[in-house]
Amino acid sequence: MKKETAAIVDRTAPAHLNDHNLVPTTIVPGVLYEKRPAKRADGSVAEGLYNVWITLDNQKQYNSYTTDMVKGVIMGFREASNARDVSSVVFTGAGDKAFCTGGNTKEYAEYYAGNPQEYRQYMRLFNDMVSSILGCDKPVICRVNGMRIGGGQEIGMAADFSVAQDLAKFGQAGPKHGSAPIGGATDFLPVMVGCEQAMVSGSLCEPWSAHKAYRTGIIMDLVPALKVDGKFVPNPLVVTDRYLDEFGKIIHGESKTGAELAAGKELLKKGTIDLSLLDAKVEEICAKILHTFPDCFTKTIQELRKPKLNAWNANKENSRDWLGLNMMTEARTGFRAFNEGPKDDREIDFVALRQALAKGAPWTAELIESLIPKAGH
Repeated sequence: MKKETAAIVDRTAPAHLNDHNLVPTTIVPGVLYEKRPAKRADGSVAEGLYNVWITLDNQKQYNSYTTDMVKGVIMGFREASNARDVSSVVFTGAGDKAFCTGGNTKEYAEYYAGNPQEYRQYMRLFNDMVSSILGCDKPVICRVNGMRIGGGQEIGMAADFSVAQDLAKFGQAGPKHGSAPIGGATDFLPVMVGCEQAMVSGSLCEPWSAHKAYRTGIIMDLVPALKVDGKFVPNPLVVTDRYLDEFGKIIHGESKTGAELAAGKELLKKGTIDLSLLDAKVEEICAKILHTFPDCFTKTIQELRKPKLNAWNANKENSRDWLGLNMMTEARTGFRAFNEGPKDDREIDFVALRQALAKGAPWTAELIESLIPKAGH
């Protein structure tokens, strides 16, 4: 800070500042809250200014969020939003495998399945988590360090900017595991990628590569993360060196097939994951934000959030009600199948379910048990 500016601040700033947080800061297991010194574009530290990093830290379960973790995220965003010395918020996950894979399926299966009244209360918390991101007074950068799937994709899309390492995968999982992606995806995807591609991503649950997410506008940028023989190389599992196939169809970011895919998997095995370029890109974005008028920047992002925010606010309450009731039928079945099924067989027999419902069969405990995959079957 310039000497003359510092002198004016010392003379005019109030001796006491009000605390606008509802409750004191609470450390919640599974959520890290860290203030890191903000840096200028030249890399020098801007004394007294910070960027907050909110990190989902549940690596054993691919950073899926438990009920308590949801509370931690809400409190973290609330505190960062109120912090006068914070410039930006970085929302990320621990490790290099996943940003977040959504709600904790074990907790869903063992506690919420069959308890719609409890899940409805949980969804109040989830809605508040999304709203805390959309309503944060500081810009939110999603640092996509790995998979961003299901509810993880939804809370990630609520951020203002997303930058990913290029091995990351994006997508929804609800219709494959007993839910609907109405925790934000059905609101945000049409705004971000258009109705047709939103339909594809939201309903068919096919993962998109980081390159496809970048091409379609879900993320603002991506960087390589795989190092082979000390050199960064692009994701070897997807097409990155050409845009169109021989028929003019876009193939950039699509999965390789056949011999190309096999060779890519072998190259992946030889490499190591290095997220240094991802961190550098995040710092670059934070520095660009630092060199703007704070109120003008905040007003700008508030206006640009409106298409997502308006859709979200219009639908979140009726979505919450539906998700609660769905815990008695498809969610109860799908989450249990994912939690209890063999490692490589965690989806129900969808055809058998449709055949049963076509005959008017009710949702009984016996029907649910018959649909869940069992070891050795």
